[in-house]
Amino acid sequence: MSTTAITFIGGPTALLEYAGLRIVTDPTFDAPQSYPEPDATELVKTRGPALSRAEVWPVDLVLLSHHTHKDNLDYEGLELIAQGPVTIGTREAASDLWGGSVIGFDAWESHEIDGVTVTVVPALHGPPGSEALLGTVVGFVLEAPGHPTVYVSGDNASLPLVAQIADRFPGIDIALLFAGAARVPEIDATLTMTAADAVKAARLLGAAWVVGLHTDDWGHFTEDFRALDAAFLGSAASGAALIETPRGVRVEL
Repeated sequence: MSTTAITFIGGPTALLEYAGLRIVTDPTFDAPQSYPEPDATELVKTRGPALSRAEVWPVDLVLLSHHTHKDNLDYEGLELIAQGPVTIGTREAASDLWGGSVIGFDAWESHEIDGVTVTVVPALHGPPGSEALLGTVVGFVLEAPGHPTVYVSGDNASLPLVAQIADRFPGIDIALLFAGAARVPEIDATLTMTAADAVKAARLLGAAWVVGLHTDDWGHFTEDFRALDAAFLGSAASGAALIETPRGVRVEL
């Protein structure tokens, strides 16, 4: 049986080695820069990736929670997708992005690749009602015989949706939780989990291990990894261990 391992690259981006596949979450490989957008908050990337797109290659699968925000898919991330790895995301992403490798699904639909079942699960990027402004977002559950079950939250801020996912998948072993308490002026609420939310999500899922993503490297993230670490240290009731993931270092899970 192959080893499950994670390499944190930056922001929401990690390389997950799982059941023989090399999987990248929400690819962001640009250098630090600003991303002006008409009628939207200008997102600012404050730190580049620990590994370049070339250093991460080859990639078998990309899990794309959504494609409309540069902190989840930037220019170099688009180039990675254009290289042709199977990319699973929303139906909107499949419609908007070029190439035949992007496959779009609705929540609770599944796709199998090389013995790994990927189930697309619901996510909500902000408070109820924010969908019209922020678009459709999804998360993922990975299953393979003889391997741990993995949940990848994407930019989900909804604990009730986490509870639904836990009901459908009572055997989550590892949770990759996007936290950071992202905020923009247009919406008076956090758009991703706070550190406290992540602890609650881990408890709902019954996960043994948590990997924190989406906590650093962008100006609109309001809580960093230190806040996430402190929340887990201060709440033994979560039952989960937060894994230390130094930038660019392969960590076996």
